[in-house]
Amino acid sequence: MQLPVKISYRGLEKSDQIDNLVLDYSARLERFCDHINRCDVAIEQTNHTHNKGNPYRCRIDLTVAPRHELVADARQMDNGIHEPLKKVIHDAFKTMERELRRVVEKQRREVKTHADMRSPK
Repeated sequence: MQLPVKISYRGLEKSDQIDNLVLDYSARLERFCDHINRCDVAIEQTNHTHNKGNPYRCRIDLTVAPRHELVADARQMDNGIHEPLKKVIHDAFKTMERELRRVVEKQRREVKTHADMRSPK
């Protein structure tokens, strides 16, 4: 993978397992777009709501050439059967994947427009 990924942790300890998970997901993003300049991932455990534990949050900032900056943010909603941190990371990268596909389609002009909205020739 050629994309430099910067992973920052706030409120929890750094983990090689989480680093590898984030690197795997970011490698998947490169399949959709080969001109990603920067990928910053912030993983945090907020501690201001003690009635439902300390929920996790994952934020991804992605810069795509020429002038696009994409942001995906996922938060833990409930304590389900999945591991909450992995689920939050998965959801954030799925959201980023959708946004990245939308931008790439727009750049390639694959987005369909209505006939009355086209510019006159």
